[in-house]
Amino acid sequence: MNEVDRRKFLKTCAAATAVTPALYGAPAESKLSIARYKHSPTEPDGIAEEAIRLTRQAIDGLGGMSRFVSSGNVVWIKPNLAWDRKPELAATTNPDLVATLVQLSYEAGAKTVFVGDNTCNMAQRTYTQSGVKKAAEKAGARVVFLDRRKFNRIAVNGKVLKEWEVYTDMVEADVLINVPIVKHHSLCAAVLGVKNLMGVAGGQRNRFHQDIANTVTDLAAFLKPKLVVLDAIRVLKANGPVGGNLADVARKDVVAAGTDQVAIDAFGATLLGLRPEQVNYVAEAARRGLGTMDYQALRPEDQSI
Repeated sequence: MNEVDRRKFLKTCAAATAVTPALYGAPAESKLSIARYKHSPTEPDGIAEEAIRLTRQAIDGLGGMSRFVSSGNVVWIKPNLAWDRKPELAATTNPDLVATLVQLSYEAGAKTVFVGDNTCNMAQRTYTQSGVKKAAEKAGARVVFLDRRKFNRIAVNGKVLKEWEVYTDMVEADVLINVPIVKHHSLCAAVLGVKNLMGVAGGQRNRFHQDIANTVTDLAAFLKPKLVVLDAIRVLKANGPVGGNLADVARKDVVAAGTDQVAIDAFGATLLGLRPEQVNYVAEAARRGLGTMDYQALRPEDQSI
């Protein structure tokens, strides 16, 4: 097929952006917002409440979801659902965080909110084990098991990826929201936002790891998600990306949201005790001008609740 107009979802609502500072008390063009929880609840209800509050606070710090989602928009929320793991093992994105983004999108006027990922393990199991399917559907999302027929070869025009199979519905959505969880990766140091975009791709994705710094950066430059929301409520500090041992999980009780893909990944790297430049695709994305590794220079909205 011909190259899809991937920038279809770049249309913004200037009026909504102009109004949000008065409503939320945050700069209209804030690029990074960090919400931190003062406690580490252990009961399921407490962890769910934490995820909801942190997510709303992080989005409010950017000016609110209406800055990104307009009335009638089709939204695709792309969490990390790669592995057949329960939420407490920190291999998949927090389900209550995802559900809150669904709710916020509908509150901003979205017509339809889709949730889906190209998983590594069987999707029917990963969606269920992660808790995301149940939570997202309860919030009104259309949770999608990706249809292989909807992966189409598209001109990426990247440094390494000239063409690749991508999931057309994600590319053509009005708003793409990238929702990674922070975790260790044995081959590239960390899974963060840019790496999480591999879930938009089909085909022989094992080839990506032959030059991960460039392949995932090519995807990031092509897709340019309108919003990245980083789940660091729990992080997988070792033996990633699959995990499976609670001893490898640490509580950070943080959700960050931003429009600068590099800055939010740079912040995420620090939560694993890494310098941003130690994550090769973060450094490559910065070299290509996709954002800044000096996330502090953005003067992020940083609040504890």
